[in-house]
Amino acid sequence: MGYYILDKTNIVEYLNSIENVKKYFAGDDLSIAEIGDGNLNFVFIVKSLKDESKALILKQAVPYLRCVGEEFPLNKERMTYEIRALQSYAKHTPKHTPLIYDANEEMSAIVMQFLGEHIIMRKGLIQEIIYPKFAEHISDFLATNLFKTSSLCLDSTAKRELIGRFNNNTELCKLTEDFVFTFAFMEHDTNDDYAKGHESAQKLFADMKFKKAVLELKYKFMNQTDTLIHGDLHTGSIMLNKKDTFIIDPEFSFVGPFGFDIGALLGNLIMSYTSHMAQETEISYCEWILDLIKEVLEKFENKFLQLWNEQKESSLLVSGFLDNNEIDEFKKEFMLNILRDSVGFAGCKMTRRMFGIAGVEDIREIKDEKTRNKAIKQTLKISKKFVKHYKEIEKIEDVITIIKGAQ
Repeated sequence: MGYYILDKTNIVEYLNSIENVKKYFAGDDLSIAEIGDGNLNFVFIVKSLKDESKALILKQAVPYLRCVGEEFPLNKERMTYEIRALQSYAKHTPKHTPLIYDANEEMSAIVMQFLGEHIIMRKGLIQEIIYPKFAEHISDFLATNLFKTSSLCLDSTAKRELIGRFNNNTELCKLTEDFVFTFAFMEHDTNDDYAKGHESAQKLFADMKFKKAVLELKYKFMNQTDTLIHGDLHTGSIMLNKKDTFIIDPEFSFVGPFGFDIGALLGNLIMSYTSHMAQETEISYCEWILDLIKEVLEKFENKFLQLWNEQKESSLLVSGFLDNNEIDEFKKEFMLNILRDSVGFAGCKMTRRMFGIAGVEDIREIKDEKTRNKAIKQTLKISKKFVKHYKEIEKIEDVITIIKGAQ
């Protein structure tokens, strides 16, 4: 049977056709509820009526944008890339990947572990929760997945096969090109109503030095095939508690620049920081976020370099090509360029969230307009400096200095 759209009337029959799912529920009667609040896909929670602790998530892509409807067509094959990315993550970092019970590319559907004891990180940060293991977990995830799907690890054939498996994710890449690198920085119908007549928005749209630097970063996004990236690694794509961290929703995944995922995470952590600073949250929590940013960047660099040092040969570097001193210098320059690109991409991500189509709850849901404007101005001060001066970054401490300088 070919593709068909799943709903409450046919989901049970579909799930009963999957051996792993049948085994999990052991013949129990099931309840179905749609829980998705995202823009792209339908998400259902499936629970045993006999034992509600037994639950799975069913996610399906439909051939249109979920939040708009059938009048906005969107290729359902986007789920193919999410499935493939999750399978890659499960191979390299299983501790941070939801357990997959079934993945059906023909149906654009996946059945996976229900993370009932975890929450979306963005909501946790808004609630001022401290996550003591997050830096360790996310640096593992980033370093391992980015390294092991790059030319620093793979042979040439495997790397080009990887590109072939992911780089037809054209529609979602185009969404990023439009909404992260273009429309949010000019007068456009998709921008939030808050942008209309907003002084900071008008200054942004007129800042040609900023927009020229954005073009450079957009070109990197469009043309660098460094490694398999998540493509949308913000704090809404992470589910966690104080013990575990899981990465979800990689439907934007493709083979792109090293710095893009790091930058997306960096930008979202900074927006949490500027939100709390504007709202005058307890200063110790704001300082924890700053310490977290520094720790994530440092741990990523150390773990990535460790993996690289353990790798004897790859499609990029053949044994005997350079002496040890030159190899060390090459690696140092390489890591600095990843950091710089991460900062530039973070700046784009932060800026586009201020007035573009999809703002972040951390800032856009601040009720007091004066406080919200304070958070926007502080965020823009950081993000503009990131975009205009990312090539001048020399060390991780420079990133923290820029953030603190916007207070």
